[in-house]
Amino acid sequence: MKRAFKYRFHPTDAQAAELSRTFGCVRKVYNLAKGDGANRAKARRKVARIHARIADRRRDHLHKLTTRLVRENQTLVIEDLTVRNMVKNRSLARAISDAAWSDFRSMLEYKAAWHGREVTAVDRFFPSSKLCSHCGTLAQKMPLHVRTWTCDNCGTTHDRDTNAANNLLAAGLAVTACGAGVRPQRRTPGGQSATKQEIPRRDP
Repeated sequence: MKRAFKYRFHPTDAQAAELSRTFGCVRKVYNLAKGDGANRAKARRKVARIHARIADRRRDHLHKLTTRLVRENQTLVIEDLTVRNMVKNRSLARAISDAAWSDFRSMLEYKAAWHGREVTAVDRFFPSSKLCSHCGTLAQKMPLHVRTWTCDNCGTTHDRDTNAANNLLAAGLAVTACGAGVRPQRRTPGGQSATKQEIPRRDP
């Protein structure tokens, strides 16, 4: 059994004053701390709600976008990207994570299956950005900061992203139509073909 004992303490005036000061300090420290703890918990809940709203809006946008793409197109061509490796780049990690590419692809694929559409993923090593969609010339270098470039062979000026999209579409349609590979026709600036042409070309 546990016992409780009560004691009565009769401090002197000096002791009572000292105890009062000590208890006052302890009370203030305690109140500042069970207060900081409550404020910190409140702040955590507020931030969590903000992140949840952002996630909901992003998911809603992806659902609407993928649904529209699937309904409006019979064949959809995407690039097979290694998102896991790309987010290791500190300069791009946040933007890539915010774009939620993995979720986008997943939604696109299962909705395409529902509606009888076809999704073709072009190999990640296909040089979609460096390949001239007009004549098939392959540029030697294409750093990420280069957003527009001019083909040395035909003189066509390309927007990097638009040119890549045209090449991916041509490659994906070639695979869908006849099972052709997606390796590009490579030409030197002099116009000599280095490999066999395997994807159709479209004038911009």
